[in-house]
Amino acid sequence: MNHTPLTFARSASVFAIMLSQWCPLAFGEDAAAKTPTFEAEKIDDIQIGYGLAIGDVDGDGKDDILLADQKEIVWYQNPGWERHVIAARLSLKDNVCIAARDINGDGKVEVAAGANWNPGETSNRDDSGSVHYLIAPKDVTQPWTPVKLPHDPTTHRMHWVRDGLGKFSLVVLPLHGLDNRGGQGEHDVKVTAYHIPEKPEDASQWTTTVLDDSMHMTHNFDLIIDPKGGADQMVIAGREGLVTLTWSESNWNRSFQPSDEGYGEVRRNGKMTAGIRPMHGNKVAVSLGGSIPQVLDESLNAGHALAIADVLGTGQPQIIAGWRSRDAAGRVGIRLYSPPQSPDGPWQQQLIDDNTMACEDLKIADLNGDGKPDIVAAGRDTKNLNIYWNRRN
Repeated sequence: MNHTPLTFARSASVFAIMLSQWCPLAFGEDAAAKTPTFEAEKIDDIQIGYGLAIGDVDGDGKDDILLADQKEIVWYQNPGWERHVIAARLSLKDNVCIAARDINGDGKVEVAAGANWNPGETSNRDDSGSVHYLIAPKDVTQPWTPVKLPHDPTTHRMHWVRDGLGKFSLVVLPLHGLDNRGGQGEHDVKVTAYHIPEKPEDASQWTTTVLDDSMHMTHNFDLIIDPKGGADQMVIAGREGLVTLTWSESNWNRSFQPSDEGYGEVRRNGKMTAGIRPMHGNKVAVSLGGSIPQVLDESLNAGHALAIADVLGTGQPQIIAGWRSRDAAGRVGIRLYSPPQSPDGPWQQQLIDDNTMACEDLKIADLNGDGKPDIVAAGRDTKNLNIYWNRRN
């Protein structure tokens, strides 16, 4: 593994002091430098691997892997990773995203998917974007029944979201506002909640609510789940900056953090917010508690995957980022960024994957129950779906 320290502006020391106040274990023996040890296992050859999700599909208590591949929505059964097709050819064009979460407490995830991917068409709903709720059969290894729902063009990302009333909705994020071109136009992106009815198989019974319409072009959003079962939080990455949606009393309240270059990816863990800037960009940036973002790396090419997790077991989270196009050295991969070991020290940069993963998406989950988070990644040009098993001591 390569182990290369990063350097950045003088404000890094101020940022490190903030980190020490936020996380008392940030410095000292408990956070001593650790080299990540991951063992890569390819579990499938894929086409594009647009989107990943993690969840228990068959109700056996083990997390499975779900994938929105180019023409199929599939899941891989833990622990043998047998491949099962949920749905094939939801539309004439590519699938693009997937959402999976247990929203009714039966121990099995509900699944939705976005398809008909046509990012250049922002006006014609029939020719761009689609949203599908997927009804599971009794035998979840068999094909599921898709229910096509109304949608805006350029459907791009989705999550199942819990509100402050304990109700779940499917929140869908288009790439563009209606009729917009190049991130500009008269209409904003409609962040839309789809409310699941008593009879979800009847598309006419689904209702929708627009949660936000303040940005002209977005790319991805993160869901921050309340461990106590309260309302989730959403943070949305867009060309104009970051929008955070937080539940208060009976509504979603909006706050905005502007950015001149915008964000393509965003993840939040506690007070730490990480982003890839700009869209499909080269920079990995981090901020704590709303502080000015610090750029940790400017060497990515088409950064497209991001996570925050404590994969090293130090008691504090690290940032994991993947890029899908070859960088200046002609390589693709996944990189880990560790916070400073001392108040005036640099962030550390280490490779998880060196040139075998053109990373389109990644997720973090403890797939074998050993208490150590593993990484699941889907490669676009490399056409591989890998588990990176966490083998740290």
